[in-house]
Amino acid sequence: MTQICAKVPGTRIRRCNDRPVRAGGAFVLYWMTANRRTRFNFALQRSLELARELGKPLLVLEALRCDYPYASERLHASVLDGMADQREAFERAGVAYYPFVEGHQGEGKGLLEALGRSANCVVTDDSPAFFLPRMIEAAARKLDVALEAVDSVGLLPLRATPDVFPTAYAFRRFLQRSLLEHLGALPEKEPLRRARGLPRATLPVEVLERWPAATEGALAGDGLASLPIAHGVGRAGPPGGQNEGSGRVRRFVAEGLGPYPEDRNKPELEATSGLSPYLHFGHVSAHEVFQAVAESEDWSPEHTARRASGSREGWWGMGPAAEAFLDQLVTWRELGHNAAAHMPAYATFGSLPEWALRTLHKHASDPRPHRYSPQALEAARTHDPLWNAAQRQLVREGRLHNYLRMLWGKKILEWSSSPKEALDVMLRLNDTYALDGRDPNSVSGVFWCLGRYDRPWGPERSIFGTVRYMSSENTARKVRVGDYLRRYAE
Repeated sequence: MTQICAKVPGTRIRRCNDRPVRAGGAFVLYWMTANRRTRFNFALQRSLELARELGKPLLVLEALRCDYPYASERLHASVLDGMADQREAFERAGVAYYPFVEGHQGEGKGLLEALGRSANCVVTDDSPAFFLPRMIEAAARKLDVALEAVDSVGLLPLRATPDVFPTAYAFRRFLQRSLLEHLGALPEKEPLRRARGLPRATLPVEVLERWPAATEGALAGDGLASLPIAHGVGRAGPPGGQNEGSGRVRRFVAEGLGPYPEDRNKPELEATSGLSPYLHFGHVSAHEVFQAVAESEDWSPEHTARRASGSREGWWGMGPAAEAFLDQLVTWRELGHNAAAHMPAYATFGSLPEWALRTLHKHASDPRPHRYSPQALEAARTHDPLWNAAQRQLVREGRLHNYLRMLWGKKILEWSSSPKEALDVMLRLNDTYALDGRDPNSVSGVFWCLGRYDRPWGPERSIFGTVRYMSSENTARKVRVGDYLRRYAE
């Protein structure tokens, strides 16, 4: 199909400081932060490249803070599931893995620097999402050794895009002109094979004494109840981790891909891939999903159209179901990461397109027939049964049906005192309860409700102006929702 690259492409490697590679270090340190997996991971692959070049062992640090925004049992549990998978995989490969779980705020402070003092160099995951860019910048200043950030986010390298794209159509045209050269170099499925013959790293005793590694019980979630995180947002959905995520990839491609275009917008069916949380936590790679789809289609790059039309269908040269799914996996997901990479304030109200800001400001003081407080919305106490059902699904299961997510956001705009308050409520509810909240792709879904990646729509309406309007009544006419309403009844 496509070529597995022998070395990580330079377009995916970003040098974060001007410190030297320390020849006398004891190990190459991979600081795993966003790509929480051992498969299809350019950052792990790069770490092992350097370890082999330097003749040094590899040490992998994966840490879990307790003070990140929206920290809860729900989010912690998903990360811990992944850490348990990592522990097992690295142990099989003979690579030293150091899982650290903070028991109180600030407990992990100084850990990376302490390990850096013994390292030849440090490699981490490049990501434009959430607080990770600021964390990398801070580490680059503090470390006295070379720090590289490696991009394993999507099929298109983050730095291959020149600027922010205003629409999916514009981004799709760019992808169709540019993506093929990058599809010639996929990450290795099992980069840990490169660890064969390398010595095993030994952790400095003084580090382990001050920052003990997480126990097997801790990774199983035994101590969640004692951590200073939100305990009212409990575990939801299936287990996290790369083992569960990879299994879902295989099952979806084998069983769910065929009916995907016809059934994905039907709330009564479970017809979506369910992969968004696994992509968000880095437990599954977009490359892994793409390769599974491409192999199922017996696809090669020669099948692609040579003309970049920007069309949702026809460019890949795959079947309609595969093309519809890849438009979500590649176009829409990577469009969100493009905004995060090039627009520092991408999650703020002022980042909306100018036309949307103008029309929303114009209608900000329009009367609201119904107005609900953020607390009433969180508790699903509105007059609208379909909206209430969607909100209950979010709270109970950590997800919103993709089609109803649009209605969910539009109604919050309609029922809030201002567009700015509506955005604040949407982000807070999404980031608190959704397993894929805080992700650039999830942020895109929220901002689409207010006009991002869309165009003005007529007729001009109260409250919405020319932002696209949706109603529960029209939604119920378009798709069957009876069983959905019963499933998420109070």
